[in-house]
Amino acid sequence: SLSVGDKTFVPICAINVLVFLAWMVPRWQPIMTKYFTAGLASGALCWPMLLSVFSHYSILHLGANMFVLHSFSDRAVSALGREQFVGLYLSAGMVSSFTSYLFKAIIKSPTSSLGASGAVMCILGYFCCRYPESKLAIIFLPNFNFEASSGLKALLCMDTVGCLLRWSFFDHAAHLGGSLCGIAWYYWGQEYIWRKREPLISFWHKLRGPVQ
Repeated sequence: SLSVGDKTFVPICAINVLVFLAWMVPRWQPIMTKYFTAGLASGALCWPMLLSVFSHYSILHLGANMFVLHSFSDRAVSALGREQFVGLYLSAGMVSSFTSYLFKAIIKSPTSSLGASGAVMCILGYFCCRYPESKLAIIFLPNFNFEASSGLKALLCMDTVGCLLRWSFFDHAAHLGGSLCGIAWYYWGQEYIWRKREPLISFWHKLRGPVQ
C-alpha cells in the first residue's frame, strides 16, 4: 500500500504527466503556450501563474522535478499533513511565478518560464528548515552528501548569484521565490496563517459577501 506521502505525490505527478502529454498535441500548442507558460509577453498573466507549475518542456525536466519532489514528499507530508502540503505546494507555485514576473519586469525580459521547480524548491526549503541535520545528496553524485541546512544555504546563494548575473538556463528568480516561501512558511506561515486559518476564512467570507 502507498504511504501518505505517495498518495499525495501520485496525483500531482499524474497531472504533470498529463500536461506534458498535452504538449505533444500540435493543435493544442497555442493554448498550451498561452496558459501553461508564465511570461509577461503571454496573452494571459493570472492563470499561467498556477498552470505553468504543472508544465514541463522535456521528459528530463519533468523527471528531475518529480524525482526531487518525491524524495521529500513523504517526510514533508508527515510534518504538514496532506491538506497543508497541497495548499503550500500550489501557493508556492504561484508565489514563484509572481517572483519570476517581477524579476522579468525589472530586467525587461520577454522570456516565458514553466515547470514545477519553484513549488518543489518551496517544499525543499521547508524540509531543510524542519530537518536541518538530514543528509542530502545530488542526483548524479550519490556518494557526496551534506546537511540539509548547508544545502539550502548553497541553493539560496546560487540562485541569488544567478539573478544578479542574469543566468538564463534556470529561472533563478522563481527558484529563489519558492525557497523563501518554504522558509517563511516554516518560521511564520504555519503559526500565523495555517493555525489561524478559520478566523481568516470567516473574515474573507464576510468581506466577499454571500455567493449569488
